[in-house]
Amino acid sequence: MTLTPMGDGLLIRPSQPEQVTVGGIIIPDSATEKPVQGRVLVVGEGKRTEDGKLIEPRVSIDDEVLYGRRSGTEISMNGETLLILRESDILAILHK
Repeated sequence: MTLTPMGDGLLIRPSQPEQVTVGGIIIPDSATEKPVQGRVLVVGEGKRTEDGKLIEPRVSIDDEVLYGRRSGTEISMNGETLLILRESDILAILHK
């Protein structure tokens, strides 16, 4: 199955939180917080203004991004949990 977000929508693969601390302590899933970082998998065409002009997205496929903790909608696709959100939910693009 494939998915293309509408408008300024994005499909994100959330990063997996660390499961073991530096000291070797294993962190259970129930104690980990929802991730706020992920990789962009699919980018929609962009947002349209009221007069119909297309504003192209500022993020690209494979960008590593930070987003709000409660942003977007979780979906399950091919056995993987992904996130659909709007470009306006992106707080920052991480550059290496």
